[in-house]
Amino acid sequence: MWRSFLIAGRFLTRLPMPDPGPVSDPELGRSAVLFPLVGLLLGLMIWGLMVWGLSILPAEFGVLDPDRATLGGHSPPYGMAAALVLVAWVGLTGGLHLDGLADTADAWIGGLGDRNRTMEIMQNPGSGPFGVMALVLVLLCKWTALSALMTADATASLIWIPVLARALLLVLFLTTPSARPDGMGAAVRTHLPRIAAWSWLVVTLVAAALFLGTEWLGLVTTTGILFLLLRRSMMIRLGGFSGDTAGALVELSEALMLIVAVFFS
Repeated sequence: MWRSFLIAGRFLTRLPMPDPGPVSDPELGRSAVLFPLVGLLLGLMIWGLMVWGLSILPAEFGVLDPDRATLGGHSPPYGMAAALVLVAWVGLTGGLHLDGLADTADAWIGGLGDRNRTMEIMQNPGSGPFGVMALVLVLLCKWTALSALMTADATASLIWIPVLARALLLVLFLTTPSARPDGMGAAVRTHLPRIAAWSWLVVTLVAAALFLGTEWLGLVTTTGILFLLLRRSMMIRLGGFSGDTAGALVELSEALMLIVAVFFS
């Protein structure tokens, strides 16, 4: 279990975890079961950063009342604090999923509906204009939502958003074939222990429901619809998922859940 967690943690984050050494394909598949647990670690760290930011802003700017009234006509810079939290969020993941989002956006638009051209563009290490636009828009949505959540002092859902986004990866691996017969995605899907994966998925959803209450229904419903739409697009264009499309799924679902959390705040 510990080795699988290290493999999953080093794959999904840039946290200084011990190096597990060479990783076989079966070990990679088993580690995917713990993706939601790695998401919980990320969520706790991001939530901790936001709580810390909220705790120092009132002291810094003299805002003492619960309504966070302005001082001298100036409001606390929640936008700046949200930007710093977002920078830390990207740094913790190493931009892994953002890279997948950029490659997917370039490939989906530049591929012109052709599977081979789409795969070729995704394998190109560079980012084109559509990828850059996708990154800017998704990060803008995340920053705006983080700022709104900090303003409303409603940051608890941040613990579970990274968890649910990575739980969607398990759903993707369990329900969708790999677009390529080789590569990391094929290895994960082939060696993923399905009973354990479904079990962890159920535990994750139940724990999130107990913690989030009615907000859980909004988050799960909207991301479930997003998942179905993205999966359908993957199947039509590629006949399955790739590592890049999996990364795009994480980024888009996180952005959507942050927006939904604002409405519940």
